[in-house]
Amino acid sequence: MTILNFVKEFATEQSCRDHFRVQRETEGVICKKCKNEKQYWLKGKEQWQCASCSFRTTLRSGTIMESSNLPIRTWYLAMVFMTFSKKGISATELQRQLKHNRYRTIWELMHKIRKAMGQRDALYNLDGMVELDEGYFAKETPENTQLKRGRGSQSKSNVVVMAESTVLEDVVTGEKSSQCRYFKMAVLESHEKQEINELIQNHLSETSIVFSDKSTSYVDIEDIVEIHIMEKSNKEVTKTTLKWVHIAISNAKRNFLGVYHKIMGKYLQNYLNEFCYKLNRRYFGDRLFDRLALAVAKSYW
Repeated sequence: MTILNFVKEFATEQSCRDHFRVQRETEGVICKKCKNEKQYWLKGKEQWQCASCSFRTTLRSGTIMESSNLPIRTWYLAMVFMTFSKKGISATELQRQLKHNRYRTIWELMHKIRKAMGQRDALYNLDGMVELDEGYFAKETPENTQLKRGRGSQSKSNVVVMAESTVLEDVVTGEKSSQCRYFKMAVLESHEKQEINELIQNHLSETSIVFSDKSTSYVDIEDIVEIHIMEKSNKEVTKTTLKWVHIAISNAKRNFLGVYHKIMGKYLQNYLNEFCYKLNRRYFGDRLFDRLALAVAKSYW
């Protein structure tokens, strides 16, 4: 959605509230007390009432907007600015565009939206042929910290990147190529194979065919998925077998460098959530805002 279209469609706070109500009902409103799905809308109070236990659910409760004092239109404006460009927007620039007094409020708002993006993508697993590798992302470190090099460097975070691809074959020449579909990125807390195995179990289907290099952290993957193919890491493998993984890593680093001044390690996952969410929906065009509105409207209790 463009900014001009947003101004026309959501000119008032009430228009945003009405739209958000529809999104919540599309996702399904569930009673927090008894988990009943049948709800009645009380127009005068702008709440849902459970048909079973009469427990009431407010418009925001259960969503990432819960406990927020910001108008829903402010949330919607932030979502538009975060989706109208594939490169994203910094909290400082969004604060300026919204003319809000407090930077911290806008910063927290954006991270809540990024969290919703990650929760949405977590509902789906990658399947088919999946490329798997790791990349190192620079992060902010405390001043006067003596940094060490290598895999344990405090200045970098290790990120597992998974790319679901499909093989295409030219009907004329018979040449084969690959096309990327969906991506997932997860920050690693350690370099142990147990953490890698948990990520595979949580994000990949058991029928997947996984391609990776010969890292010692990947030795148990064959017990989790259907097939695991390992190749010694070199330039050729990077350009062919693990092509889409490294393209995604390169694009993410370029994106972060061009938009954000510094990223703290504990918030890196949120930025990766936003990058993957928009990358996985790169062909949605103007519908990206509508998909994000559904993600924000979903409750996870």
